[in-house]
Amino acid sequence: MPVEILHESMRRIASEDTEAEQLGEGYGGVTGPTEGPVWIKEKGYLLFSDIHGDRRMRYTPGEGVTVDKEGTGKANGMTRDRQGRLISCHHFTRCVDAEDLETGEVTMIADAYKGYKLNRPNDVVVKSDGAVYFTDPPPRIPLTPPEHPPEQDCAGVYRVSPDGQRINRIVHHFANPNGLCFSPDEKVLYINDSHINRKLIMAYDVEANGMVDLGSERLFCDMKGDDRRGIPDGMKCDIEGNVYCTGPGGIWVMNPDGTHIGTIINANIPVNMNWGDDDLQTLYFAGAYTINRIRLGIPGVPVPRGDVQAAG
Repeated sequence: MPVEILHESMRRIASEDTEAEQLGEGYGGVTGPTEGPVWIKEKGYLLFSDIHGDRRMRYTPGEGVTVDKEGTGKANGMTRDRQGRLISCHHFTRCVDAEDLETGEVTMIADAYKGYKLNRPNDVVVKSDGAVYFTDPPPRIPLTPPEHPPEQDCAGVYRVSPDGQRINRIVHHFANPNGLCFSPDEKVLYINDSHINRKLIMAYDVEANGMVDLGSERLFCDMKGDDRRGIPDGMKCDIEGNVYCTGPGGIWVMNPDGTHIGTIINANIPVNMNWGDDDLQTLYFAGAYTINRIRLGIPGVPVPRGDVQAAG
């Protein structure tokens, strides 16, 4: 049973026999993982991170997987902004930057908060106004340099203003903030905590100025009751507001109310995902050492938001 149906609404997304396809394997080194898939629509290929291999990989349909870039600062989560630039979180260099895929020009987005170096940026999303939101879990060797002790006093979630001039810590009380995504209307920001003792997704209302209303914090989903392998990590929404998040057993699908309606079962231990192909109905997902895809019934929210034809 490739897909676990927990509610009839899941059948609009996938049937019990919908199979995932493995596109490549052997990434991530001994400890893995493969991470950060992002679809480059105008070029027709997928980029993803081989963290411990310190390289960026490219999957092109009909051609397979090739090396796209060597030396990435152990990049993890990736997305795109409205200019079509590749936005990447880098563990080893402890920063978030933007890369022009045509010229190779790199622009720093964030590497410090209040003068202190970030821990190890992990995952990132860009709001339609251009603001960049990213998670910054605790440092962890060998992902971060052993000679650089932590400088931040917590594991935070940050927002960089659309003009790039201001960085705010918007959440500061998670043990291991990891994946994050917006609802389709951008009125809700979902953030998960992958710490083994938490394994939950929280939801926050987004204020007009782009900050989150901490008073609106609410539990969206708790995964602790399932003892299968897997933790909340990568997270995305489809256009109807269903939330997809890696978790015990595979990829959990929850409706906008937080009800767990089904699980895309996968033994590759999915860790991150993104929508791809022209119709955005293919969910590409990274496993511990693999890259995979599955066709689903509802399209995903486009990346970059509101401009799927961004020039590279």
